[in-house]
Amino acid sequence: MSTTQPPHIPEGVERIPLKVFTEQAYLDYSMYVILDRALPHVGDGLKPVQRRIVYAMSELGLDAAAKHKKSARTVGDVIGKFHPHGDSACYEAMVLMAQPFAYRYPLVDGQGNWGAPDDPKSFAAMRYTEARLAPFAELLLRELGQGTVDWAPNFDGTLEEPLTLPARLPNVLLNGVTGIAVGMATDIPPHNLREVASACVRLLDDPGADVDRLCEHILGPDFPTEAEIITGADEIRAMYRSGVGSVRARARYERDNGDIVITALPFQVSGSRVLEQIAVQMRVRKLPMVEDLRDESDHENPTRLVIVPRSSRVDAEALMAHLFATTDLERSYRVQCNVIGLDGRPHIRDLRTLLVEWLDFRTATVRRRLEYRLEKVRRRLHILEGLLVAFLNLDEVIVIIRREDRPKPVLRERFGLSDAQAEAILELKLRHLARLEERRIRGEQQALAVERDGLEKTLASRRRLKALIRKEILEDAERYGDARRAPIVARPAARAFDEAALIPSEPVTVVLSERGWVRAAKGHDIDPATLSYKAGDAFRSAARGRGNQLVVFLGSTGRSFALPAHGLPSARGQGEPLSGRLNPPDGSTFAGVIFGEPDEYCLLATDAGYGFIARIADLLTRNRSGKVVLSVPKGADVLAPRAPTDPDAPLIAAVSSAGHLLVFPAADLPHMSKGKGNKILDIPAAKRAAGEERMVGAIAVPQGASLVLACGRRRLTLKPADLEHYRGERGRRGRKLPRGFQRVDTIAVE
Repeated sequence: MSTTQPPHIPEGVERIPLKVFTEQAYLDYSMYVILDRALPHVGDGLKPVQRRIVYAMSELGLDAAAKHKKSARTVGDVIGKFHPHGDSACYEAMVLMAQPFAYRYPLVDGQGNWGAPDDPKSFAAMRYTEARLAPFAELLLRELGQGTVDWAPNFDGTLEEPLTLPARLPNVLLNGVTGIAVGMATDIPPHNLREVASACVRLLDDPGADVDRLCEHILGPDFPTEAEIITGADEIRAMYRSGVGSVRARARYERDNGDIVITALPFQVSGSRVLEQIAVQMRVRKLPMVEDLRDESDHENPTRLVIVPRSSRVDAEALMAHLFATTDLERSYRVQCNVIGLDGRPHIRDLRTLLVEWLDFRTATVRRRLEYRLEKVRRRLHILEGLLVAFLNLDEVIVIIRREDRPKPVLRERFGLSDAQAEAILELKLRHLARLEERRIRGEQQALAVERDGLEKTLASRRRLKALIRKEILEDAERYGDARRAPIVARPAARAFDEAALIPSEPVTVVLSERGWVRAAKGHDIDPATLSYKAGDAFRSAARGRGNQLVVFLGSTGRSFALPAHGLPSARGQGEPLSGRLNPPDGSTFAGVIFGEPDEYCLLATDAGYGFIARIADLLTRNRSGKVVLSVPKGADVLAPRAPTDPDAPLIAAVSSAGHLLVFPAADLPHMSKGKGNKILDIPAAKRAAGEERMVGAIAVPQGASLVLACGRRRLTLKPADLEHYRGERGRRGRKLPRGFQRVDTIAVE
């Protein structure tokens, strides 16, 4: 028996199951996406790529006062030194930070084509645009070189990059952020700087302030555009309590000489897209009250969309409510405050927790900045003490330096100096040995001593440290803050027009041909038989109704179909095949067409002599494949449906192709929603099977109406008194018609 030898495993190669490897690899990838790509840090509110762009631009000297430099240079530095990913993705992240319609407080000041609100992706290539940091970026970089943040090696270990930037304000709320990680996402809307700063000050003064008290300062999100936020205050506070929710923004408009002018669009909404949505509704006749659309946006008016009503009688508020409900003029934004906290873990935070954690970050940053400065002041004071010793013993110091081969140890031993003090004395220039220099050193020493005492007191007192943070927040808010752009106005939900109410109730006649082509003509005075038809086609059925009604078509298999009358092709042409709008069974045809309100009735029957009365509502369906309403016996054909002019018509008349007429009470025929129905007229089975006789039609006869029978060109009119001769029980054979009407073609009432 042979045994399988295990394969040789080279030294240093680990052998693990594929299941274990894939699970660990996916977990590592997920954590990388979450922590190093998609989610922002609570401290500076930036994703890694954004942080690296800002830092790289600062290293290039591209501050707000510098000259603009090609964007390609910045992107090259970012991907070459800190972010080894695609240049397109890096440039798009840079563009986003430069667009004033995308960022509430842009971090990049761009020069060139950086996109437009109508098409944010229309920005020029990086080789054409130029950029520098915006003044607001100073809030992220001002304290970077003051020992305030931790540093880590870049991807190849040749450089170091900051793990966070020392933000002086909670940028995570100011500019907001959107990101999709693995199994989690974040959607934080932008906010107003002054409101957020005021809430931070409130927390410093009142650490126990809850979300409701903070919402006295932060009224809600503040998008870059000036569209209204229509979410109620209660919903906004509930969103801030949980860190999850949504807000709705609505476009603003005004009246100008009868026109409706849209002056502000919701955040990230394209004006051309809105116009396209409105134009589509106009093409399908859903906005008959709108005559024209214009886009008059320019540099002075970035958003100016003009809607021209047909007349001054159009209700502008109702029209705009419809557009808010059916277009992007009103939009909902998801909110999910998921950020990476100080503990390095992502978590959804409510407003208070988010601000408290940022204040902890800010407190630690300021403390590190003060400690860094205190250490520098102490080192400088130490050096100044050594320099003063040198000035007080200047002649002796000069002699030691001139005579000794190694003067540093001698100076340290003679005057009790430290190594740093002795080194500073040896590095003095001759011009600094003037008597005025001693006075300058004493003045600097005195100023630094005062600063040292102040720093030590601040670091030793939590109250003084908090007061310093409070002061700096207020100063930054005064310098960089602005008024709210997006007003918060609670408004009721918008409602779209009832589609039926939008369609004019004008009389129309729907004509159906034998091959299933349909068209609609305006008015009721048209004669369908006189219309032109395609070669080999002819008139089959017609129905008169209103343009705002549904038209019902009855198929040869007993299925009913419904279409809106206003959407049918015009009778000026030869129409369109119904099979293009409906999905009838293969090989089937259409038997007839009928109009009516849902609560009206019609008579359905087959030429086998069976039928029933049905409500129009039972025939209506939105299914393109229709619904079965009439069961068709084998070998029978469906007759065109008849609409009773009076649902309480006292009589029903049925005639056969052999000239038999039966009149019976309408109450004897049942009302059904679907089925085969009851026997209306007796047709002998043998004659029906041989094709010798069938029921030509059945119709309701209103009170006082006459029955009209047609046989070729002959017409027979039966008055109400004449009908009594043909009265009988439902399902009977009926009586013979006069000579010449043994082959009846049609039956009608007048």
